[in-house]
Amino acid sequence: QVRLVESGGGLVQAGGSLRLSCAASGSIFRINAMHWYRQAPGKQRELVATITSDGTTTSADSVKGRFTISRDNARNTVYLQMNSLKPEDTAVYYCKISTTGPGYWGQGTQVTVSS
Repeated sequence: QVRLVESGGGLVQAGGSLRLSCAASGSIFRINAMHWYRQAPGKQRELVATITSDGTTTSADSVKGRFTISRDNARNTVYLQMNSLKPEDTAVYYCKISTTGPGYWGQGTQVTVSS
């Protein structure tokens, strides 16, 4: 069984920073890409950032220059460093891993940015 445990969410003032972590454990043969998504109230879940197994990263235009995704392959962990946070970044943030088999989701962590 595969388990993803997220941490690092919380309440922060606009302009502040948070670092999210997501550690995967269990029977994972190979992790290909790792992703962060977010879902704000009343909105669809959106892809925030992706990092592939070779370290190639992509991110949504809304977070470019502010958020950085990284990974530790030895620990099967993905991070999201979020700087210059804005109230519109408020959402539940989810990590997801893509494997050679199915994909797996974390349980989500709340990020709230106050103005």
